[in-house]
Amino acid sequence: MAQQPDQTPKEKKQGPEKTHAAEPRPGANAAKPEATAVKPHGARNERAGSQGHKPEATPKSAGSAGTETNVSGQPAASATPGGKHQAGQHRKGMNATDVNAKTSPAATPATAASASAPPSVSAAGQPNAQAKTAAAAKKPDPQKVQQIKAQHTSFHAQPKPQQVPPVTFNQSRRIEGSERWQGSQYEVFRSYHPERHDEGWYRSRYNRVELIGGGYYYWNSGYWYPAWGYSPSAEYYAYDGPIYVGHRAEPPDRVIADVQAELQQMGYYQGEVDGLLGPLTRQALADYQADQGLVATAVIDEPTLESLGMG
Repeated sequence: MAQQPDQTPKEKKQGPEKTHAAEPRPGANAAKPEATAVKPHGARNERAGSQGHKPEATPKSAGSAGTETNVSGQPAASATPGGKHQAGQHRKGMNATDVNAKTSPAATPATAASASAPPSVSAAGQPNAQAKTAAAAKKPDPQKVQQIKAQHTSFHAQPKPQQVPPVTFNQSRRIEGSERWQGSQYEVFRSYHPERHDEGWYRSRYNRVELIGGGYYYWNSGYWYPAWGYSPSAEYYAYDGPIYVGHRAEPPDRVIADVQAELQQMGYYQGEVDGLLGPLTRQALADYQADQGLVATAVIDEPTLESLGMG
């Protein structure tokens, strides 16, 4: 009877121990606390080492591709200062290169001259409607060209000395830059120099001499030239040099008006259709020629007229 008190306490003592052993242990197969709460880095490593299991790699989200994370789920520090920023810049550069490679049109020889921004693209990587419209506007429309020419069949230019000052006669003048224009189509510009003669001299050499836009012009092999001296009272010339019109010998003011209207349609010319080869018209011609890969003569020459569909 003296031993019973010893057994009773032991049974009571073993009861709590069994109950304690039945509770889930932190390292057991039950749901890990790490799945719901982030634990300190050191605590996870210690617990993983005691259970003999390697810590599972934290999956990377789609939005943080290329960013390393440590075991605690926090972004790992870069080995070099600014490394993370440089990596982001590198990825952005690669993305921009891919888009440009897919959407950039093949460059034409004169694209650099216009220094225009690349066409905007949609999310699908295709030029949007506005970019397509702008590109299409740079090419002459044959139907519109014919309509323009039909509208100017009876066109006659009028002198506008206040808006377009006339040039003066200078026998030693040469067309600036023409010595660099290579090709037989530009020979007349390279060799041109103003001459002054009377009416009889012109009439004896050329079968067409006409008063056009305030000055007399003579026609020779597809070009109209200023007839300096033909009539001293009618020497209004907005431009001193050859004007190409083709072998149909159309009046130069009519051809200039056709060109002005077409360049206006394409957005190059912002002035009035007046049939005068003034500074605004010449600048529009130079811009168009540069975009088309032509020699930027800033005048109406054979390659330019053919490019416009008016040759």
